Amino acid sequence: MDIRQQKNPLASRDDWYTPRWVIDTLGPFDLDPCAAPADVRPFQTAPTMWTEKDDGLNRQWNGVVWMNPPYSRVLLRQFCEKMARHNNGIALLINRQDNVLWQEVIFPTAMSMIFMRHRVRFIRPDGTTGNPFFGSCLVAWGYKCDRRLRQSGIEGKYVALNVGQF
Repeated sequence: MDIRQQKNPLASRDDWYTPRWVIDTLGPFDLDPCAAPADVRPFQTAPTMWTEKDDGLNRQWNGVVWMNPPYSRVLLRQFCEKMARHNNGIALLINRQDNVLWQEVIFPTAMSMIFMRHRVRFIRPDGTTGNPFFGSCLVAWGYKCDRRLRQSGIEGKYVALNVGQF
C-alpha cells in the first residue's frame, strides 16, 4: 500500500480525468461508464457518458467502452469485473500488478496491456493538470481493443496476455 497516496488528500481523490490525447489516440469509444460530471468534464470521451449519479455499474454496457475508473478499492474492482464480463474496452489503471485485483481479475481476463513509459498528466476538476504518485497501465479487453493498443504508438511496453484464448 502506498502510504503517500493515503495521506495526500489530492492523490486520494477519484477526480483524475483522462487527458484528451489518450482518447484521441485510442478512440473512438461508444460508452464511458465512469465519466466526470458535466459541470467539470473537460471534453466528451464517448457519445454516452455516465457519471456516478447514473450508476454505470448497474446499467447495460454496449459497444466499445472507455474506462478511467474511480481508484477507490471497492469500486475499482467492481468496474474491472464488469469490464471483464463486457470484454470490449480499454481501461486506464494504476500500475500495481502485484495486488489481488490484477491477479484475480485483470491477468486472467484481459487481452493485453501497455505499461506506459511516462506518468499521465491527468486533468483535475479545476482544469489544471497533475501527476499522481503512481504510473499507469492501459488494459484492453477484446480483439478490437487489443489491436487499438498495439497500433496506438503510445510509449511503453506492450504485453499480450490472453490473445487467442477467447
